Amino acid sequence: MDSRSGKPQTQRQLQVAEQVRHVLAWVFERDQLRDPAIRGFKITVAEVRVSPDFRNATVFIVPFGGVVCNIFEVLKGFNRAAPFLQKQIAQSINLRRTPRLSFVADKSFDGAIQIDELLRKPSVARDLLKKEGAKKRLVVESKIEL
Repeated sequence: MDSRSGKPQTQRQLQVAEQVRHVLAWVFERDQLRDPAIRGFKITVAEVRVSPDFRNATVFIVPFGGVVCNIFEVLKGFNRAAPFLQKQIAQSINLRRTPRLSFVADKSFDGAIQIDELLRKPSVARDLLKKEGAKKRLVVESKIEL
C-alpha cells in the first residue's frame, strides 16, 4: 500500500519494484560498489516501492544478518551510489524512465524483534500457556461428548 495516498500499488508498480529489487540484489551480490562506506557491506533489500509515475523508487534495506552498524553512514553511502545503481537498472530493465533511487532503513524487522521479545517474557508466556491449556481441554471435552 502506498504510504502517502493510502492506495494499494498497481500490478505494474509491483512488477517494476520486484525487477528493481532483483537488479539491486544482483549488483550487491557481485560487490560492484566502490564507495568505502559500503564496500564489502552486506545488506538485504527488504522491499522496493515505486511511485505511481515510476519516477522514484524507495529501497528499504536492512543489514544482512542483523549486523549492528551505523546505518546512517551506510544509507549515505548507498544514496551516493544511487546514480551507478540507476545505470545498472536502466541497462537491465526496459523502462521508459529509470526511477530515481532513495535508500531508507527498513524498520519492520525491528518491530518483529520487539514482538518476539514481548512474547518471550515470562508473564506473557504464562498467559499463552493458560490459553493453550484451555483450548486443549475444550478439544478433549468435545471429543468425549462425540
